[in-house]
Amino acid sequence: MLALDLKGKRALVTGANSGIGEATALMLADAGADVVVNYVDEAEAAEAVAAAIRAKGRRSFAIHANISDAGQVSSMVARMKQDWGGIDVLVNNAGIDGHAALGWEADVEAWRKVIDVNLLGTFFCSRAALGQMVAQRAGVIVNMSSVHERIPWGGFSAYTASKAAVSMLTKTLAQEAAPYGVRVLALAPGAVKTPINRNVWSDPAGLADLKRKIPMGRLAEPDEIARMVAVLASDFASYATGTTLFVDGGMTDFADFAHGG
Repeated sequence: MLALDLKGKRALVTGANSGIGEATALMLADAGADVVVNYVDEAEAAEAVAAAIRAKGRRSFAIHANISDAGQVSSMVARMKQDWGGIDVLVNNAGIDGHAALGWEADVEAWRKVIDVNLLGTFFCSRAALGQMVAQRAGVIVNMSSVHERIPWGGFSAYTASKAAVSMLTKTLAQEAAPYGVRVLALAPGAVKTPINRNVWSDPAGLADLKRKIPMGRLAEPDEIARMVAVLASDFASYATGTTLFVDGGMTDFADFAHGG
């Protein structure tokens, strides 16, 4: 029987010092992978995640790199090549949603920063990883998208635009890399209970409003997203590429229509 086994795989998870990234890094380690923990701030938290992975008997180190800087990304992936001989799994998790502003009132530089991190950062990391994966004719990239690659979100045009773009980037890279045995997928979470959105789920009114948008009536836990990343990175998903898997409790299933139109 096929087992979810990533033993010997060398993985990089961006933004792995907290939230979904931390849960994913730990989950990949539980499945047998060695994991590099990328971070841009909160170095102590990143080092703690790397230590927890090593405590599981896997190799791990934390590395600072701003993914919106192509040079820093290249150096990070080169470090993996030097220390571990290459990369087998890349999880492009790092991302930001930016400050709420109507499109015609948005600050241009703030808008651009979201694109730089979410889209260019995903591209830079993928580009660096694919250089090795294509050569070794094996590898998996999982891009963290969002339900907002499909659902508009007033006040966050940069975020929705970046995630829609990540979806098409995923499809195009998958098409290009498939002949070389490399798979590229996206995973789109809905509402997840993480520190970044604590202000919403810790407020009873905000939480109630959010739950109404989710047919399953609850937020996801980070581990529920991380488990699906591990599945996509494993041979369980060996024939899957070029698509987005929505893990959203049904948020994209038009919850408001559950009781009629």
